[in-house]
Amino acid sequence: MQFTGGSDDYLHQRGKEILKYGVPDRGPDVRPYLNHVLCYDQAKKTPMWVAEHLTKADLKGSANRKYSHFKPDPSLDPSFSSHNSDYKGSGWSRGHMAPAGDNKINQDAMDETFYLSNILPQEFSNNAGFWNRMEIYCRNLTERFPEVRVISGPLMMANMEEGTKKFVRYEVIGSNSIAAPTHLFKVIVAESPQSPDGPVAVGAFVVPNQPIKSSAELKNYKVDIEEVEKFAGVHFLPDLPMSRRTDLCSLDSCKLQSQESLELYFTKRKLEGAKTLERLESVWGQLEKKQLKPDEDLTNLYKKRRKDLSENS
Repeated sequence: MQFTGGSDDYLHQRGKEILKYGVPDRGPDVRPYLNHVLCYDQAKKTPMWVAEHLTKADLKGSANRKYSHFKPDPSLDPSFSSHNSDYKGSGWSRGHMAPAGDNKINQDAMDETFYLSNILPQEFSNNAGFWNRMEIYCRNLTERFPEVRVISGPLMMANMEEGTKKFVRYEVIGSNSIAAPTHLFKVIVAESPQSPDGPVAVGAFVVPNQPIKSSAELKNYKVDIEEVEKFAGVHFLPDLPMSRRTDLCSLDSCKLQSQESLELYFTKRKLEGAKTLERLESVWGQLEKKQLKPDEDLTNLYKKRRKDLSENS
């Protein structure tokens, strides 16, 4: 039994007497997986934070999310786990903190991102829209910085006021009372390992867990990292001196992929996954309805898939 806060032998002995039957156990502080690390909140049954290390090489591979399935984390005490039934019919999506798309290099690593320990209740359009574009931005950063680290998680922030009083109001879902956060955060760290003592770009962002307009800019949600730490109750980069930190958005544009580009990206994935001609034509027809213009590569993919499916039908 270890105690902090001094070396007083009496206090240590007294502490052991008080905790005769053991220290109340909140579970491991840190849980490592193949390609992410997280801290889990057993009360709210969501991650407190999830950390990743991204490189360009790690983002390439044949891993496919169609082989992955949402399921409880086998390393968790079942008493403190969420279940798929908690999300069913709740009106909330299952939002990844470490995204599946960051794990194309390894199917097992991708599968682990579908453990519900990495998931929290997220508003549907936020998950598929602005948050997804933030995830893509992080992956695209590896084109400009050899190493990118990302820490993501939930926040509970005051969202109601009555006179001079502030309140935090959030929903809990399912029979296991999974907490739906009011906000989400990302702390992004980008650097070049060739300069071990050089500047390290750091950006912190907080977004509401609600619909966000497609025209919104990432910089609109930029905050000081100290603000995230205050609400999360965590020092995120304790081993990175302030003297080495520089503002990410001063070195990079902090510009997200446009909503139109994102729609075309999803269309590409749907075309690749279409198993029938009917499905293929339905996906292609959506472009016209949404007034999206496909580029040459997308058009060629559609023609190739159409030919392949016609030959196999």
